[in-house]
Amino acid sequence: MPVSRSSASGRGCIAQRRGEMFRVALHFTTTVIACFVAASVAWSLEADDAALVAAAKGEGKLTLYTSFLGAPFHMSAIKSFEKKYGIAVELLDVRASELRERLRTEQAAGRFIGDVVQTGAATMVRSLRDGELQPHGGIPNARRLSPRQPATDVIVPSYILAYGILVNTMQVKPADEPQSWKDLLDQRWKGKIQSDDMRALGGGQVMFSVLEDAFGRDYHEKLAAQQPIFSRDVGNDERRVARGEYPLRVPQLFSNMAMLKGLPVKFVLPQEGVPYIRFDMALLRNAPHRNAARLFINHYLSDEVQLIYANAGLIPVVDKLDGPVKEEMKTMTNAKLLGTTDVDTQDAMMALAKDIYK
Repeated sequence: MPVSRSSASGRGCIAQRRGEMFRVALHFTTTVIACFVAASVAWSLEADDAALVAAAKGEGKLTLYTSFLGAPFHMSAIKSFEKKYGIAVELLDVRASELRERLRTEQAAGRFIGDVVQTGAATMVRSLRDGELQPHGGIPNARRLSPRQPATDVIVPSYILAYGILVNTMQVKPADEPQSWKDLLDQRWKGKIQSDDMRALGGGQVMFSVLEDAFGRDYHEKLAAQQPIFSRDVGNDERRVARGEYPLRVPQLFSNMAMLKGLPVKFVLPQEGVPYIRFDMALLRNAPHRNAARLFINHYLSDEVQLIYANAGLIPVVDKLDGPVKEEMKTMTNAKLLGTTDVDTQDAMMALAKDIYK
């Protein structure tokens, strides 16, 4: 049966479980850290970076497993690491579901090929609970992380993908632009909202979960009455809005706006804030190049890479950036984060979405 969490007490319990998620990760790492630390260079945040660099260069390469699917700015980040340290990066770039299966089958067979994994936070917690990760032994640049995006002994944030509303500027007058998620309930948008499918994993489900937490089931029942048109063909759907087939699309990744430059579309940042997905990094269990992996994660928290992300429309996870951010990207850099998905309620949220959006 679908689970409704529209009551205040229900949402309070979920919020409490979210706060406990990373405490579970911390408890897990304290029981296994001794098994792995001896295999890599001993490290602390105050240690000389040269020791880690030397050990990483001695290993010569690393293998990255990720679910970012070929975005140009990600390739720029990888190339910046290779250029700076002369350490080659072998890349496996697949969807999150394929990545989970790859890790499961490889580790069950005792084949330890990957060194670093980078994927969404909820997927990362699943990997942690399944024993697919190991403690990193210390990441010097973790001290740069925002207090709102802390690392654990295993999991290190790398960037944030944030969602808003896409508007066709030829069809929607400035005075009519939705400025709030609740503005989507205006009768003028009935049958005119193009939406990522909220009943499946992806941006639509992220939006569904966060707005259910924020506004309750009643909001989604009213939004369902607006008859949104579901699709999962993101790139084509964005262009359908640009062509005027629909005046609105939700949820829209801010980082995708660069690919729509010059088209009659606009990104609206809702006043309540943005649903988001945080992409994390971790060392895979029995990683063959552990020091290179640690150096790689450390590099992703540098100004060099965090600025690559910021200038691609992503939200950095470090507290401060020492470098220029493009004016058009500054809107998102300090955006209010409304919420994200919870691995413990993900299945229930999909069931609820299927119940509401028939």
